[in-house]
Amino acid sequence: MKQIAILILTMLVMAGCSDALEEKPQSIAAELFYNTPAEVEAGLNAIYVPIRRGSTLGALYECQHEIYTEYMYGRGSHAPLNDFTGLDQTNVTRVGDMWAAFYESIRNANIVIERAPLGKKLSPAQVDVYLAEAKFLRALNYFYLVRNWGGVPIRDEKNMNDRELARNSQEQVYAFILADLEWAEPKLPDNPRLSGAPSKSSARALLTDVYMNLHQYDKARDMAVNIINSGKFSLVKVDVAEDFEKVFGADISTSPEEIFYLKYARVPNGQGFSYPMYCHYPNSGFYPPGGYYTFYSDSEQNPFIKSWDKNDLRYTFNWYPQTFGLGSTTILLKKFKDKQAVSAGGNDYPMYRYADILLFYAECVAQAGAPNADAMEKLNMVRRRAYGKNPLTADPAIDFKLADYSGKQAFIDLVVRERGYENCGESKRWLDLKRLGIAKQVILAGKGKTMADRHLLWPIPVIETNYNKAIDPVKDQNPGY
Repeated sequence: MKQIAILILTMLVMAGCSDALEEKPQSIAAELFYNTPAEVEAGLNAIYVPIRRGSTLGALYECQHEIYTEYMYGRGSHAPLNDFTGLDQTNVTRVGDMWAAFYESIRNANIVIERAPLGKKLSPAQVDVYLAEAKFLRALNYFYLVRNWGGVPIRDEKNMNDRELARNSQEQVYAFILADLEWAEPKLPDNPRLSGAPSKSSARALLTDVYMNLHQYDKARDMAVNIINSGKFSLVKVDVAEDFEKVFGADISTSPEEIFYLKYARVPNGQGFSYPMYCHYPNSGFYPPGGYYTFYSDSEQNPFIKSWDKNDLRYTFNWYPQTFGLGSTTILLKKFKDKQAVSAGGNDYPMYRYADILLFYAECVAQAGAPNADAMEKLNMVRRRAYGKNPLTADPAIDFKLADYSGKQAFIDLVVRERGYENCGESKRWLDLKRLGIAKQVILAGKGKTMADRHLLWPIPVIETNYNKAIDPVKDQNPGY
């Protein structure tokens, strides 16, 4: 089923996207394109293409963010990321490519938002659903931009052809994101039009994350409650470590945990997940095409890893030992593996899953007031699953007790630690550390490195400043670059 869904997406993009992506898209008359559901859906599918690439969320983005954590180290050209002093020229170029991909995706969304309302063979209800998906994806792209670069130019359907656009403030970008999501959420369907497209719950998950980054924890809590109370999602049952393949495995089309994933498949060619290539050692058996082992950790030298309870099934599922000259306690990430891969992996990238929402909710309850029994229960649901227990059945041997973490900060620290274990390898930890304002202290404690301020944001790339004269490459640049 996964291969069929990806094939449909590919065929629609090939059939309809070439016109939408011409150098002068405004020259395409509205009456000749974006008139039928198939044409608009081809345009929607084109929004996903830039961010699914290996140079963006298909691999290199995850690599960069994982190396920034306190538990991972980079190798080769990624090694300078371990210094926490900002980016060298190689990595500046990489993040510049990511900037370009996010804006390419935004432009594709803007084209749909501009043209779909003009479609002559579309009902108003259809237009609303299509616009909701495009606005969700546009907001998602801006969310990645604002967290990594700060304030950025806002390009929408009205000014997308304007070259000279100044940086908007971070506050303005977040306001734009919220406007898109709050418009899209009630109009998105309960069930996505295609596997990998957003649903109403996807928008609620993204809104929860956005509100948390704005420290509007009461709103984030209430949005997470909507997802939990919908009854549409549940944690996948795990008995042994390998059962986590039911969540992350290459052959899994979907699961009760999936809220919004970027979808990949081994076939057709070019639709695979490149990230496993960067995770694995050649001939490890976990990824037959080979591997760059771009990042690694150490089971004895790294404090985060060393303190991780080895009875936690997530530890066994996530790591394997591999010696390649850095010591006998070197370990590599195997969360995303595909033993049947030929050219790229079939794993999906889990942007939002039910475990995220349970942990979001638990933290937000405490952040907005004080920890309570319900917040602890949601945290314990994730913890029980991690130890092979029924998530819905209390287990005194496993469960955390509220009396031991009744202080607000103690409870928040506990949730953040558990989220680190749960999301290891998913490129979510670094953004948590930044949101909470604890990145510097965590890196100092975990890696003994003093982080430079400039390391917290990426530089506005020269591919923007060379052509957009409204951004001064010196005065408007992020600090330190």
